[in-house]
Amino acid sequence: MADIAALTTIIEPEARALGFDLVRVKMFGGEGVRTLQVMAERPDTRQLNIDDCADLSRRISDRLDELEEAGKDPIPEAYRLEVSSPGIDRPLTRIKDFEDWKGHEARITLTEKIDGRRQFKGHLAGVEGDVIAITDGHGLTHNIALATIEDAKLVITDRLIAATKPLSTEGADEFEAEEQD
Repeated sequence: MADIAALTTIIEPEARALGFDLVRVKMFGGEGVRTLQVMAERPDTRQLNIDDCADLSRRISDRLDELEEAGKDPIPEAYRLEVSSPGIDRPLTRIKDFEDWKGHEARITLTEKIDGRRQFKGHLAGVEGDVIAITDGHGLTHNIALATIEDAKLVITDRLIAATKPLSTEGADEFEAEEQD
C-alpha cells in the first residue's frame, strides 16, 4: 500500500506550482482497482474547474512517471489517478477548513471514542490551536483534537448551498433549454 504522507509531499508542490491548495490525498479501492484521489482548490474560490483538474492531473502524472523511471515509484501497484475539486459536501482535512466553515453543519468520525462516541454531527463552533469545537443537536459543545479525526465532511444544507457559489454558470441557460425541448 502506498504511503499517503510520502505521496502528499510529492503532490503538494505540484498543486502549489499551479496556485492551488491541496485538500486531500487518499488511496482507496481493492487489489487491481486502486484509485489515487487528489482534491485541491483555488484559495480564492475553494473550487477547481475542469481545466484546473486536467492541468493538475498532468503535473502529478508527469512527476510520478519521473519517479518511476528513476526507480523510486511511490505506488508499486496499478492505480488510476482521480483529480477533483472538493465539492459542496467537502472533506474537512485541515484546521483551516474547520475555521473557514465555522457555523456550518459537519459530520466527524473519530479514530477512538471520546465522550463515549466516535461520531459527532453538529455545527462547527470554532477552532483553538489544533482543537475543533462542534456543537451537537442537544446544544453540547465537544472539543476534538484534529489528530483524533478519522474523517470529517460538511453536510449539505440550504445554508451551505447558499454559501457555495459556482465558478461559472455560463451555458446553464442553454442546458436548461435543451432539456425542456
